[in-house]
Order: sequence, then C-alpha cells, then structure tokens
Amino acid sequence: MLRRLCAGLWLCLAALPGAFADDVQGRVTSGEEAPVAGARVSLLSSTAKVAEASSASDGRFRLTAIHAGDYVLQVEAPGFSAQRLAVRVPQGKALEVRLTIAPVAQQVTVTALAGEVEEISAVSQATNVISASQMELRAPLVLVQAAQEEEGLAMQRTAPVMGGIFVRGLTGNKVNVFVDGVRYSTAAARGGVNTFLNLNSVSNLEAIEVLRGPNSAQYGSDSLGGTVQLLTLAPPIGTDGLQFHGAWTALASVADAGYGSSAQVTAGGKRAGVVANLDARRANRLRPGQGVDSHAAVTRFFGLPSDLFFGPRLPDTAFTAYGGMAKLYWTPATDSYFTAHYSRGQQDGGERYDQLLGGDGNLVADLRNLMDDFFYARFERLNAGWFTRASVGYSFNAQREERVNQGGQGNPSGAITHERERTSVHGVHGLLDKKLARHDLIFGAEYYHERVRAPAYAFDPVTGTVAVRRGRVPDNALYRSGGAYLQDVWQAIPQKLQFVGAVRYSAASYRARAADSPLAPPLWPNDALRTSDVTFRAAVLATPAPWLSLYGNFSRGFRAPHITDLGTLGLTGSGFEVAAPEVAGLGATIGDSAAATALSTGRPVVQVEPETSMSYEGGVRISTRWLNSSTAVFVNQIDDNITKQALILPAGAVGTAIGGETITAQTPGGAVFVAAATNPVLVRANFDDARIWGVEHRTEVTLNARWSFGGLATYLHAADERTGSPPNIEGGTPAPDGYFHVRYSDAKSRWWVEPYLHAAARQDRLSTLDLEDRRTGAMRSAAQIANFFRRGATVRGWTGPGPDLAFGTPDDVLLATGETLAEVQLRVLGPGLLAAPLYAAVPGYVTFNLRGGVRLGERQSLMLDFSNIGDRTYRGISWGVDAPGRSLTVLYRVSF
Repeated sequence: MLRRLCAGLWLCLAALPGAFADDVQGRVTSGEEAPVAGARVSLLSSTAKVAEASSASDGRFRLTAIHAGDYVLQVEAPGFSAQRLAVRVPQGKALEVRLTIAPVAQQVTVTALAGEVEEISAVSQATNVISASQMELRAPLVLVQAAQEEEGLAMQRTAPVMGGIFVRGLTGNKVNVFVDGVRYSTAAARGGVNTFLNLNSVSNLEAIEVLRGPNSAQYGSDSLGGTVQLLTLAPPIGTDGLQFHGAWTALASVADAGYGSSAQVTAGGKRAGVVANLDARRANRLRPGQGVDSHAAVTRFFGLPSDLFFGPRLPDTAFTAYGGMAKLYWTPATDSYFTAHYSRGQQDGGERYDQLLGGDGNLVADLRNLMDDFFYARFERLNAGWFTRASVGYSFNAQREERVNQGGQGNPSGAITHERERTSVHGVHGLLDKKLARHDLIFGAEYYHERVRAPAYAFDPVTGTVAVRRGRVPDNALYRSGGAYLQDVWQAIPQKLQFVGAVRYSAASYRARAADSPLAPPLWPNDALRTSDVTFRAAVLATPAPWLSLYGNFSRGFRAPHITDLGTLGLTGSGFEVAAPEVAGLGATIGDSAAATALSTGRPVVQVEPETSMSYEGGVRISTRWLNSSTAVFVNQIDDNITKQALILPAGAVGTAIGGETITAQTPGGAVFVAAATNPVLVRANFDDARIWGVEHRTEVTLNARWSFGGLATYLHAADERTGSPPNIEGGTPAPDGYFHVRYSDAKSRWWVEPYLHAAARQDRLSTLDLEDRRTGAMRSAAQIANFFRRGATVRGWTGPGPDLAFGTPDDVLLATGETLAEVQLRVLGPGLLAAPLYAAVPGYVTFNLRGGVRLGERQSLMLDFSNIGDRTYRGISWGVDAPGRSLTVLYRVSF
C-alpha cells in the first residue's frame, strides 16, 4: 500500500511543470549545414536569463538541469544575426538552429501572454517581433524607425528628434510602452507622439514586441491600439568560468550626414552576469527628397519651394542623442533570479522643425534637455510554495524636458515661454504563476505613483522682464494608477485547441491643487478625478494541422484620462490647447469640428472622462518549411473618444486672456485664435464614437537556401460612427501601405543582397484636425500669410521695404519674386482670399531601395542600405518633416 501511495504521489508531482529538471540540447549550423563553434547559447524565461553555454567544434550544445517550463533559446555568434526559438522543457528532441548573416524575422514572443513564451503561430493575438538585426538596419538614428516594414504598424515622426509608433491607426497615449514588462508610459504622455520613446537606444535592445489590438486586460490603461514591449540585452550567466564578450558598432548615413557608435561589454559566470552598453549618435541637417520640404513655411504661406530660401538641407533638424544601459543578473539559488536594470537616455539640440521653418515660421521652438532615467529591480522565484513561479519588482522612471517657444509666426517681440517638466514615477508590480495539468493561471498586480513638476516662465524680449506663468500642466499634479488581473491559458486539446481568458480591474486618480500655484490668485483651480473600470479578453486558438492555425480575439480596452488630457494648456503638436478648468465661467462650448469654420454644438466644455474600446479580431497563419503567411482582420470600436475640437466662446471674446495668451481673433461662429498658433484654440472632449477596421497581411516564401521573397500590406479605415467622416483622433490615420522584397544569400553565408520596395496609397480621409494641423493639411489664411510676411520672413531678410524704404507698409516686397503682400495673398489663395489647407490629402508614393551585407572574417560584418534611390519627396500623416531623400547608410560591427 505504501509503495502504491508513493508511486501515485510521484505521478502527481511529475504532472506539475517545474517540479523536475531536464537538459536542453541541440546543434548550431550555418550555410550548407556547416557547424558553428563557439556560438553563445542562452536560455531565458519571460523575465530572466536561466543558463548559458557555448557550442562545441561540431556545433553541438547542452544546457543542464533546467527546470520544466517554457523558455526562449537565444543563439548568437560573431558575424551572424541572433536567432530566438521557443523551447519547452522537458525538451523531447534535439534542436536544430541555423544561423544566417542576413537580418532574421523572429518568431518567438514573451509578452503576448503574460508569463508565457510562445511561437508567434501559437498565440491568439496579432504580434510583431522585431529582432536586433532588423532594428540595426531600419533604425540607424532613432528607435521609432524600427516600426517600418511591419504589418499593422507605422512610424509617426513629429520631428527628427521625436516620434511614436502607430499600432492599428492609433499612437501617442493610446498605445502603452513597457521595458522588460515594466511600464514606461506615464500620465504626462501626449496624444499624437511619444516624446521619450526615442531615448531608448536601439543598441540596448534584443527585440521589440508589439501586441496589436487592445490588451488592457493584461497591460492596463492606454492599450487601445496595442502595446509596445522593449526587451533589453541580457548578460551571460550559468557558464563554467568567467566569460567576457563584447561588440562595437559604427554607422554613418548620407541624407542627414549622421553618424554614431555603440559599445557593449558583457561578463558573467555561474551565478552572476552583467551587461553594459554605451551609445552616441549625431544627426545633422536633413536633406529630404529632391532637397525640397513639402510643408515649409515659405511653401505654405508664399507658395514657393523651400530650396529657393535655405537650400537642400533643412535648418533646425540636427540633434545629438546619447545614453546607455547597465544590467545585472544574479542567481542566489538555482531556482531564484534577481535582476537590476538602469538606463539613461538624453537628446540635446532638438527643435520642433514643424513650428519653425517647417510649418509655422516661428523663430524659437526648442526641445531642450530631453532626458530619461529608468530603473527597475525584480526578484523571481521558481517553485514558490504552491505556485510555479512568483516575482515582485520596483521601478523608478524620471522623464524630463524643457520646451522653449516664441509664437506669432516669427514675431521677434513675442514672449519666449519656458516650460520645464519632470515626471517622476514610482512603481511596484508582482506576479504569481500556477501551472496545472492543462491550465496556466497568472495573477498580477501593479501600482504607480506619478508626480509632475512643471515650473514655467515667460521672457519679454522687448522689456527684458521675466514673469512666472502656468506650465503646460499644473505644477505638482499627482496621478495614481494601478490594477489587478487574472489570466488563464487552457489547453483544451493539447497542441490543437487553446482558450485564453483574462479579466482586470483598473483604477486611476488625478489631483491638481490651486495651493501649489506660485502666484495668487492661483494660476489654476483645484481639480480632481477618480475613475475605474473592468476590462477583459477572451480568445481561442485552433491548430487543425501542424502548419495551420486559426484564432479569434475579443477584448475590451480602457484609457483613463491622463494629466495631459485633464490639464494641458499651451502649444502642442496640434496647436494651442486649453483644459476645461481654464475656461470655466466663460460660457465655453465644444465646436462641431477642429476647423476655423466650426460652429457650437451647444455642449458645454466639461472635464473629460475615460474612453473605452471593444475589439473583434480574427486571423489565420500558415507555417511550413517554405511558406510563412499570416492574415488578420479586425474591428476596433472606440467609445467616448477623447478628441480635440475647436473652442467656441460667446461673441466679443477678442482681447480676453486665456491660458496666458490674448485672444486676437474670433470667427462669426465663435472659434477663437491666439498668436501662439495658426489654427483655432482647441479643447479636449469626449466628443464621438469612432470605428477603425483593417486588414493586415504578411507572406514570406523560402524557395531554397539562397533565394527568398516576401511582402506585407496594411489597410485601415477610420470613421466617426455618427457622421461617417474621419474622426478627430490625434495623429490621424496612416494610409494603406505595403512592402515587397527579394533576398539572395550565398551558400556559405558570407554575403547577402536584398532589393525592396515600399509603396503607400494616397490618404484623402483627413479629419478637420488633420486639415488644420501644420504637419498634414497646413491651413493658411490671408492673415497668416500677412503675419509671416511681416514677421518671420522679414526677420530672416526675405522681404524688403519697397520704394518707400519703410517696413510694414503696403509696398513691402518679397525679394525672391518682387511681389507685394497683396500680390502674394492673391496668388496663394485666389481672388476670394479664402482660407484653405495646403494639402487636402497625403500624397501616395513608391520608393525603391537596396540593401545587403557581408561577413569580414569571423568576427566582423558590414551592412549597407541604399534607400529612396529615386529621391522621392514624401511623408506620413502627422509627420513634422519629410522623409530622407536618396541616402546610403553604412553599418560596421565587430564582436569578440
């Protein structure tokens, strides 16, 4: 009887993953099955590195005594692109890993299911995984460039120095960002750009994973479009004896006369490992296609090409970026892991080109001291009592900036405002994982405490006086958020049918106090908000054959209003904004559009509330030795969409002070203007419900070991549910676009070459917010033309006094053409002098490109990318600068 009880207990324990250990073994090859000796073979859980070994002379490797579970096997060798594979322990069979010099598309995700490691084909949500080698080629200077050549994603580029990633047509604070599973997004995030995303150096990262579609059930507020996960480098650990590795990379690009370098060093042994990375990059003045900027102020207001005034390279587009990362792994026991990470990023010399000669013609629009300090520490324990895994962590994130602006379209007498911001975030987060026979249960929770210090002042260049003023958001504003979630992954039929269910409770609170104002009467009133919501996700994955998988996904997203939504006042990417408390008591109402022609809806301006979404998604994936293909179709319904609408005030508002600015003009419909911006004053409101639907497709075909080809395409359609018109979602909707490539690699994996094409359709579905935006539609009126003619153009020496030798009179002339102001206005706007956008659509384009690489010995490689060969002028929606023209990027790497 005792023997039977012991045997039964042993069988029960054996059914619990994590109770026993096994070896992971395999072989590393390259080219025509040639073994690769000395390759670094690392095993990683979803949050920590577990073990490491080197391949022998025959390419074979073995990692011993690995706890049962799901892992990422990462294989690296000098001169080759790293490979990542999903591995389940016990392993069952030896692994075959083939390395190539060409950048590889990774097929493993560690973030699609919290705490899980899966092949992309085995998850029930559309996911992009961008490898380090792909990032190196696509993103020579800034991180957001890595979003290129991905289905469902697009790059947003407000200025050369900063941008964001569109995920299914949404960007900014509708897409949240994490670093190694720790929240990087803050409550001070803007709506149409991610100001600090580019402070994360590409050289710090092993991969980027993007979960497309709402995922608030796992990752909380702001995941209306999706979630961006940045996965940083891991140091060696679990090796016999001390191991040192390193790499040095240098790059140069022609279009922006840019250059940069990064250096990595790793060291590790049996119980501990460290990695350190330093990175510095310089972008100089950008040369766009044909050397002409399509949205330049001189084009917008004078109808003349930019190179007539300042040559083929764009002023105010240079910047310097530098930073680095350090990371420590320590295993106090074989089933315990401690990770500490610190990264620092900084950008100097950046400017908002779209507010300068790239759009508005202002004289000052600086982005000074963009800095970020990000730290986290995490402890993880396997077999933690009843649980298979437990982890707990702490994080600190400090994001700093100073924006310096002088509006008025180049008015040298206008006040120069200085707005400093520092957002400090303390976070705690934990996770418990329990693996049962066919279920994987995860319970997670986190809490974030955020405070924004935002002192501001204005300098009067005429009198030399300095006056304290209100910043973009109230100084000392407090924001707290958190949540708890439960997730179950049920293998109903192992390898055939999987169900995923997740539910989350999220809560947030905001507080701004009039007592924190530096002046009396207070610069802002008391304001507060508390909100909460329950979100969920339900998904199914069916695998009727090993090469075919089908999935469906139904999820609810949630975005609590941020400090930016609740308290923004001042100049933003879309124009001059005010928050609801600023216009209390003025009889303010919401306009029916963001245009100067807006009329009152009769709805009073009130503080915004949360926006939510319901998403429906279905997809199919095919994966064979020669074909990898995926297609996804989705509908994302956004309710109570927080939009930017024109502010409507009662007649007679001219001369009234609002947000530190004086109202200079008012339309018959009640829309008002200030000197700081060219479009109407905007206010945020829960204005409408919007629907975004789309189709995403990717196909990769491998003909043989040498030849392959593939392509991808994305189509999006966004509409206001009530009117069918394009909704006023900040950033706009990217145009349908696609890529196609053909690749040839030599048999010995020494070199490769790849011509590729990028095509985008014309985007004529522009909202009223897009048409007014200087980055997209670039509205111009007779008054705006006059302002730039008499201010910015005069200061820069482009206008003359005319026969009377006195400036500011009707006979002043534009020196390039000899025209008077009246003649310029007539030529640009026509006889009626009616205001109109420079562009009513974003033009389509096709670019042809060529790239390739070669191994230089065993430890060196060289990659080249000859892009935009036809020197095409183009830009994406809400870009503040045109794309680079014809360019060559050279990347050299040496490893040891």
